[in-house]
Parts: sequence; structure tokens; C-alpha cells
Amino acid sequence: MSSPIGSPLQRLAFYVSEALSVKIDQENMKHETNEKKKKRKNVVLRHLEPTKHVNSIPAYYKQFPVTQITNLIGSHTILWYLDKARKIHAVDLEIRSGVQWVQFMQDVAAGRSENPVDHIRITAVGSASKRLILEETGRELARFADSVNLKFTFGVVLVEDVLELDRDLFDLNADESVVVYAYYTLVTLVGRAERLDHVMEVIRSLSPCIMLVTEIEANCNCPSFIERFVESLFLFGALFDSLSDCLKGQETSRVDIESTLFRSSINNVLAAEEEERMLRHVPVHVWRACFDGFGMLETELSFSSLDQANWLLRECSNGSSITMWRNGGCLIIGWKGTALTSLSAWKVRNH
Repeated sequence: MSSPIGSPLQRLAFYVSEALSVKIDQENMKHETNEKKKKRKNVVLRHLEPTKHVNSIPAYYKQFPVTQITNLIGSHTILWYLDKARKIHAVDLEIRSGVQWVQFMQDVAAGRSENPVDHIRITAVGSASKRLILEETGRELARFADSVNLKFTFGVVLVEDVLELDRDLFDLNADESVVVYAYYTLVTLVGRAERLDHVMEVIRSLSPCIMLVTEIEANCNCPSFIERFVESLFLFGALFDSLSDCLKGQETSRVDIESTLFRSSINNVLAAEEEERMLRHVPVHVWRACFDGFGMLETELSFSSLDQANWLLRECSNGSSITMWRNGGCLIIGWKGTALTSLSAWKVRNH
């Protein structure tokens, strides 16, 4: 029996059933008058828009081994490629809580004695509606940077549409080494060719020393609904199970994430169609072909840090549930054998 308060499988069934109900409503709209369609669509759309900001998510990220691994290896990869950089400018396309940069600043503070990093600048991209959230993230990161004695600057680039992004908005300095981080954000541009093209052209114009990409490793962009449905069951089944393990004893936080972020994501993947479907997760081989077309060259991650990642997993109470494997130069991280996340590194060809 499905239930929002039962086992992980029961909770998954509850939200999947809800998404299927929304999809049926969508189908029924095709046979209604325009006036009825408008009224019903306003109700349906409220279920379809992905939720990105939930108060409990930072706690989940901090305790989720997958996030800890991507942050660790991502940080080491940046420092590996920028081993002589004195000033680093990180452009983050979806910074959220900024936990990825906490790991990076820790590594910088504990790092090299030769060619130490003199200054870190982070520019976060977002819309005007996220201004307060972004500014609070900046203040939190500034406090952390101060605690580890790092010179730090935080800035925000606000655009209502990614088509408004422009190289000049980032106030580049010639003595800075640029890093671009796309943290679970490019997925929203899959199926929106004009916007993806524009974002990639802007990224290329920044001439980054390295671009890191973290994405869900799943194929939820199948034209066949049945294939999309089955793939989604594996993906969200693993996510619900991992959430239960990582937030044991924190029921309020777990329910918060499931009833907002997971719920809206399931609805969007299963019930939304055409331009309303914002989440079109694709596997890394699709990203590989995509980035190649934009003149990006896949490059190695800092796999020497895998030993440290394995040590981290041994220290985690649920670390035995994590599986890791390489796919070309990319790292795939899964939960109990089900792939969840890919982390990859890219350079501009001929840079």
C-alpha cells in the first residue's frame, strides 16, 4: 500500500501514484474546452515545477556520501589543474547552499606551501527571485573563508533568462584563473537547444581552465513514457532509500525533502511534457557527445583522490552502500548498485 509515511518503497509509490494522476489530468485536458483547460492547467502546473530550495537540503548534502565524494574529488581536480594559480575565480551556475565550495576552501587552506592561493572569488548565477538566498550563501561562505584565513570575494550575476548571460557580466580579471562549475543545472537546458547553445558559448568565452559538471546519471529523457517510467523508478527508488539512511532520526527533514524536492521532481519527470518538462536527466555518454559538439574536451579527474574518498566512505555509517566506477575520464557514483551521479571535467579544446 502506498503511503507518504511508510517504508521508502511505500513513499515512492505514493508520489509516483500522484504523478500518474497528474498525467491523467493532463491527458483529460486534451478533450476539454479552452476555458476548462486553462483552469485545470493552472492547478496541474503547480505540481510540475521542480523545487530547488528546501531548508533541509543542506543537512542532507552534508550527510550524503555521494555529495561528499563529488565535492572532494571536484575540489582536488580544480587544485590539480590550477596548481600554480594564485587567484581563482569560480563561476557557479547553480550554487545552492555552496557546500561544494566549503570543501574547496578547506583544501586550499590546508594545501600547498609553494604557490599558495592568494584570493578566491566566486560568482554565482541566478535569477532576481533568488537574490536573498544567493546573498545569504555568500555571507556563509565569507564567514567560513574568514575562519580559515582566506581572502575571499563573492558576487552575484542576476538574469531572468539564461539568454541574457554575457561574458561582460562576470567582470573577468587577467590575473585570475577561471573555473566553471555546473552543479546539477545543465539538465534544465536539455531540450532547449537555443538556451543550451547560448550557455555553452558564454562558458567558452570565459576561457575556463577547467569546467566541472555534476549531473544525475539516468536516462529520463526517453520519448517512450514506459521507458521513462521504469528508469525513474530505479532512480527515485535509490534516492528515497538513501534519504532514509542518511537522515535517520531526522524525520522532519526527510519528509520536508520528499514532499517538496522529490515530489516535484517525480511529477516533472513523469507528468510534464514539452516545454513544461524541465528535468530531462541523461547519462554521461549523452553529455559527452553534447560537449564534444561545443568544442569541449573531456579530461581526467583527480583520481589520485579516490583513496581519500574510499577512506571517507569507511568512516561513514552508510558508506558500504556507495559504489563508484570510472566511465572514461568520468566518475559514476551509485547507491547499492544503482547509478545516481556523474562527475566529469572538461576543457575548452585548444585552450
